[in-house]
Amino acid sequence: MEGNIISFKVFIDNQGVLMTEYSKLPSKDLKRIFNSDNIEYIKTILNKVNPRFEGLHNELEKELAVLN
Repeated sequence: MEGNIISFKVFIDNQGVLMTEYSKLPSKDLKRIFNSDNIEYIKTILNKVNPRFEGLHNELEKELAVLN
């Protein structure tokens, strides 16, 4: 079994438009999904990766909006 914790994707849709997609598991759901042994590990990953993915997503979305 696997689940998406955080992801960033750059793709071309069926209309030929270049897009980005960013998603992450809300912090409020961590206790419901993971056992207590893993929560701090997952929080650390989210805290490190989230600002980078979110910033990259926002930056690319702005640039793509200008091009489209």
